[in-house]
Amino acid sequence: MDGRLELRPGESVDINAPQAWSGRFWGCCSCSFDISRLSGAGGAPPATLAKFTLNSPVDFYDGYNMPVSIFPTRGSGECKVVTCVSDLNQNCLKDLQVLRNGRVAACNSACMAFNKPEYCCTGAYGTPETCKPTDYSKVLKVSCPTSYSYAYDNLTSTFTCKGANYVIRFC
Repeated sequence: MDGRLELRPGESVDINAPQAWSGRFWGCCSCSFDISRLSGAGGAPPATLAKFTLNSPVDFYDGYNMPVSIFPTRGSGECKVVTCVSDLNQNCLKDLQVLRNGRVAACNSACMAFNKPEYCCTGAYGTPETCKPTDYSKVLKVSCPTSYSYAYDNLTSTFTCKGANYVIRFC
């Protein structure tokens, strides 16, 4: 798996990953797909991002630009469906909006929008004790309760599911 996959609306693909594989899937709307520019890099935030490390998969979001659902099948452990199908672009706080042609195209995380330690959980805010949910991360959490909304949002957003297959649906 070399990271070179583009799907058009309505298309799907089955991917068989090795047991020790780790990788990311992201969706974007109205993007230009230039494979020569990827060189192993993930989707540029804000993007709806699903990250997996096989044998202990986790999901998280760096930003948001489209609804996503992750459905585990045939696994054991805490195999929960992770979904965020709310239209966060429509309800995105003004400070977090990414505009294209005068319309909200995506919704940044507070970390991406402001690059401040209290939003990025860095520096003096670099521990679970000092980095707490903000009003910005709480907006995402209300709409998408299983989404990873800030750096230490592990208790409600990190799931361990062994030996599962996954269906990832961007819609």
